[in-house]
Amino acid sequence: MTIHATDHAILDTARRQVLDQGIGLAEEQLVDVLSLPDDALPAALDLAHQVRLKHCGEDVEVEGIVSIKTGGCPEDCHFCSQSGLFDSPVRGVWLDIPELVKAAKETAATGATEFCIVAAVRGPDIKLMNQVRFAINRIRQEVDINIACSLGMLTQEQVDQLAGWGVHRYNHNLETARSFFPQVVTTHTYEERLATCAMVKDAGMELCCGALIGMGETLGQRAELAAQLAALDPHEVPLNFLNPRPGTPLEHQEIMDGKDALRAIVAFRLAMPRTVLRYAGGRELALGDLGTREGLLGGINAVIVGNYLTTLGRPATADLNLLVELNMPIKELQKTL
Repeated sequence: MTIHATDHAILDTARRQVLDQGIGLAEEQLVDVLSLPDDALPAALDLAHQVRLKHCGEDVEVEGIVSIKTGGCPEDCHFCSQSGLFDSPVRGVWLDIPELVKAAKETAATGATEFCIVAAVRGPDIKLMNQVRFAINRIRQEVDINIACSLGMLTQEQVDQLAGWGVHRYNHNLETARSFFPQVVTTHTYEERLATCAMVKDAGMELCCGALIGMGETLGQRAELAAQLAALDPHEVPLNFLNPRPGTPLEHQEIMDGKDALRAIVAFRLAMPRTVLRYAGGRELALGDLGTREGLLGGINAVIVGNYLTTLGRPATADLNLLVELNMPIKELQKTL
């Protein structure tokens, strides 16, 4: 296997800038990384893994997610089968408090430190906020686990309420680059998403802000998204790969090539050397078992175990066993006083 001089130069620059100095790559540099040939991919993955170990440590954070309200969302995110505007097989379902507590217990039993309550809404109404408050109280009584939420766009009052209830992390994804966003969502703007992200950070909650790649964006737009996320400086970035869902406008989009997915993992790690980079939806489809292993050795340092919101994931035991095989310790729950 021969790596060309130009590819060597790209990786050597990244090594000096990101690994040695801890400075993330800029947008134009990320385009170069995303354009690396297959022959250079093993070296790129190795560099991203070194960056992860140096700047994040060896621990892997494990999280489970559950949907308190599924389906019937009024927004038109073209990738999402939970939109009520599309002819999708997903139908509206609410979980009650005992079901949420049971899910939290099952999540904690895997060794996970994070349990995220998710709702398919534009933003929460009073009913949903009350349901979340009661769920948080009950879970705290019975389960020792961090609680996160993903409830769409928030008002300042709602941000303050969630922070006051002890939600330590809030998820609100950018999903794609600003320049590509209007082709994916038309019922709200990029700026509205950014506004919620800013309020969450200002309130002292950790911000989880993710990406969904493989929707037809260009490599340049993929690099643009990584740079925009780096500028936002979230605590965590879930990296999703499109799983085309029946009934959505993107149902016929081709599944992302596995090597392109691995190049994206490298690029996002080199853009954000200190950020928690989490395997999320679609990795099973884009990467398979072998690619999942390569990503964990290429910059990923967190995983969602079990199923996702509307799609099946790998069994939790498969991921946990893989972490043991790779000698990667699971991050322990951090006690807060």
